Amino acid sequence: MKKVIIKTKNNLELQEYAKILSKIKKYIQQAQTKALLSVNNELLKMYWNIGKIISIQQKNNGWGSQTIEILARDIQSYFPGVTGFSRSNIFRMQAFYTSYEIVAQAVRQLEKLPIFNIPWGHNE
Repeated sequence: MKKVIIKTKNNLELQEYAKILSKIKKYIQQAQTKALLSVNNELLKMYWNIGKIISIQQKNNGWGSQTIEILARDIQSYFPGVTGFSRSNIFRMQAFYTSYEIVAQAVRQLEKLPIFNIPWGHNE
């Protein structure tokens, strides 16, 4: 971390500057944390919804591993360079949905489920 050197008329100005700098750094760190939590929340909702779609297709239309593999390839083709949509990850999304499906039915408020505050790596 770089130290900021400023020329001041007296030590009081330096102390005031240090307070302001500290306050701004705190705001930046809080915003960064909120942004990361928000991104995590949206990713988990997306994984939940993908898992739900897959689960429904498996129940209603008999989707198996070959269909999931084709789906994974098509998604990767459509979003080149975006990771996280391998065949195995799509199955994890489906497992994620089925693991918490009962909780969601009881709560009826997807956005407020505590599972959406847990990073994806801890839900696998």
